[in-house]
Amino acid sequence: MHPNDKSTPMNTIKKLLLIALVAFSATFARAQQDAMYTHYMYNTLSVNPGYAGTRDALTATLLHRSQWVGFDGAPVTQTFTLHSPAFRENIGLGFAVVNDKIGPLHNTSATGDFSYRIRVTQKSQLAFGLKAGLNIMQANLNALSLDQQADLAFQNNLNSKLLPNFGFGVYYFRDRFYAGLSTPKLLQNNFKTNEVSGSATILSEKRHYFFIAGAVFDLSKSIQFKPTTFIKATAAAPIEADLTTTIIFEKRIYAAAMFRTGDALGVLAGYDINDQFHVGYSFDWSYGIRTLKQNSGSHEFILTYDFIYKDKQKVRSPRYF
Repeated sequence: MHPNDKSTPMNTIKKLLLIALVAFSATFARAQQDAMYTHYMYNTLSVNPGYAGTRDALTATLLHRSQWVGFDGAPVTQTFTLHSPAFRENIGLGFAVVNDKIGPLHNTSATGDFSYRIRVTQKSQLAFGLKAGLNIMQANLNALSLDQQADLAFQNNLNSKLLPNFGFGVYYFRDRFYAGLSTPKLLQNNFKTNEVSGSATILSEKRHYFFIAGAVFDLSKSIQFKPTTFIKATAAAPIEADLTTTIIFEKRIYAAAMFRTGDALGVLAGYDINDQFHVGYSFDWSYGIRTLKQNSGSHEFILTYDFIYKDKQKVRSPRYF
């Protein structure tokens, strides 16, 4: 649309700004261009490729997140990860699929992970991980309801080609402590509405840096205290941190409280059905974005299953990380 065209209604401009807010406010204000997870401590492979194979079992994790329920166009995310030690005890392989939808934007990625572990001490190990994969972005812009349906800014959908990306991570762990640094996407790909006609870029990926850490302490024979954190940083945006405190009862029942700086408060609950199967749920409420005060909070569900197929004595039980 020509910059001097004064026929565009103000309501259309407001809708454009609202879409931009939903899709990118978390990106630039709170470093959430990548999908957000309240269960980051159980979905570690999505955050750090060095985690691949560290549970000494073939581990599958399925996560669903409905964010800002009740707000039109709010983010919805599904994640599936699978990882296992392979070939040798110090090598891990993993695979992840992420399906993320925000308003008219739909991003799908598939990645593979490789990790190599070295023993630091008798009880601790350090893993170096690589992540590589492809992602595609789609945006159904011309399906939006506008005051001016002929608005040229919304007539071209976005259907990007498959774009490669890769990242790396370092993950240190022992039985009751872990810490990791990672950047899952090093390339900052650009997505355009129509690359043939030379339309302007509507989205540019930002490089994110993640730090994770957690520990477990015994409060009694039947109660453990598990604090964890997930810190996210990207250029030109404030650093965001998730701080979670979990109480574990009888090594099977989990209850937690979460605080996300500048954004949300939440609660988590989980249960180890047996030594292999974990189920969890979380609810968090965004308090920091004025436009989203009318939302009904965010819901997240997670299932994790360990396919223990070799020497069961080598597998730590219970699994704290």
